[in-house]
Amino acid sequence: MATATLTVDCKYGQVRGYRDGSVFSWKGIPYAAPTGGARRFRSCEPPRPWEGVLECDRYGPIAPQSRQSPIRIEPGMTMGEDCLSLNVWAPEPDGTARPVMVWIHGGAYVLGYSGQKIYDGRLLCETGDVVVVTLNYRLGPLGFLDLSSFSTDETTFESNVGLRDQIAALEWVRDCIADFGGDPGDVTLFGESSGGGSVTTLMTVPRAEGLFHRAIAQSPPATSVYGRERAAAVAERFLEILGLPRSRVSELLAMPVDTLVEASEVLVGEVPTKVPGTLAMTPVVDRDLVPKYPVAAFQKGLSHRIPLIIGSNKDEPSIFRFMKSPLMPVNDTAIQAMFRALSDDRPDLEPDRLAEIIAAYPDLTKTSGALALSGDAGFRMPVVWVAEAHSVHSPTWVYRFDHATPILRAARIGAGHATELPYVFGNFGSLGRDPTFWLGGRKAASEVAGRMRRRWLAFARHGVPAALDGSAHWPRYEPEQRLTLLLDAQDSVVADPDGAFRQAWGSQVMGFN
Repeated sequence: MATATLTVDCKYGQVRGYRDGSVFSWKGIPYAAPTGGARRFRSCEPPRPWEGVLECDRYGPIAPQSRQSPIRIEPGMTMGEDCLSLNVWAPEPDGTARPVMVWIHGGAYVLGYSGQKIYDGRLLCETGDVVVVTLNYRLGPLGFLDLSSFSTDETTFESNVGLRDQIAALEWVRDCIADFGGDPGDVTLFGESSGGGSVTTLMTVPRAEGLFHRAIAQSPPATSVYGRERAAAVAERFLEILGLPRSRVSELLAMPVDTLVEASEVLVGEVPTKVPGTLAMTPVVDRDLVPKYPVAAFQKGLSHRIPLIIGSNKDEPSIFRFMKSPLMPVNDTAIQAMFRALSDDRPDLEPDRLAEIIAAYPDLTKTSGALALSGDAGFRMPVVWVAEAHSVHSPTWVYRFDHATPILRAARIGAGHATELPYVFGNFGSLGRDPTFWLGGRKAASEVAGRMRRRWLAFARHGVPAALDGSAHWPRYEPEQRLTLLLDAQDSVVADPDGAFRQAWGSQVMGFN
């Protein structure tokens, strides 16, 4: 009879995992000490060792965030400031060191959590014979609001706290994953949306070098990383919303978390409304943890020398239009406002240059044209800029996810932002009353998911994303041909898809400072 539990003795204490299909899972393992009080807005510290056996049968608390969001909070989940935990899925250890895949969830740096059903790592672990790790990290005002401009001799606020959490989780993996049968020298970091943006940013962070050895960035908003001056202005606005004068900024350390989240909700809606195409809270080029704008660092050859898969979805902005979200500009008015703001923010960009880009989208007054430009600005072009720079010195593969089920096509969502997630994890039907297959398409989606998952797993195990089933060979991306894998009912390789738009944008990075 198979054992129902498995206790592992790791660096900080014993943890009891539970059988999950043919593998074991450990949920809610703390990778850092509590961060409340004086440690709020500071780098986390290592977890405190515990005595006895820690029961790891449920996910830890999720990072404080808005409850009025499109991301469903599963029944039984709690929310709390002490949220720095991770989850592990692993085959029963047998002396074999297995590749490790570490997942960073998305959510515009303000939403999401590792316990979402769509991120359950069991199927990846079972089918790939890998160890899967998912993690929580601080979000929004506690993780990506840069208050460092308010630091005094008495009170210290650090920058990029959420990124520092992610690095701490990777350090835990380095120190502890061998106890679960994982190989700390064979770690693939992967993530989507702001999780993908975290991946591309961490690839340029010196402190993160060596903590992961391959990377997969799904729909990374790689240019949504801003400078200290802008971060300080956002922080000032945050205090205004709270009605808190700068002289009393230390009160933020004891202020109820719900109050901070409510104020951040105002920011989250306000910032992209005033300046379309920007986010309120993101990683910051602090010249400390993040020394340079990530895309610029890639272009200067400063990214870590590791293999990379990077790509975007064909219809990225459609889901934002569908949800009436301000996070992406989806009409002509918002697009024009974004380019005016970009012109004001970046005097180094010539007006003629911006005009050429707009002219490349003749249907801009139509929804389709606005969505095309918005998707290219937010995702597709940053992917190309990163890939072209990184491929000069390291193996790089680029994809575009094109597959959509009949209902998503009928709803004009298509291959929208995040629609590839159930294909990677194999967790269809995880969104409650999931409409994905209301008009059919399950068989085709399952086949696409199988190929995509095999590619991701082959990359994690062998460093080459082969489907191993006779599917289209996925050649490396090189700036001459720009060969790109289109993931659909039938995978295909296309040279320089949407090349006319790429040429219009050029190689000069279009992002806010």
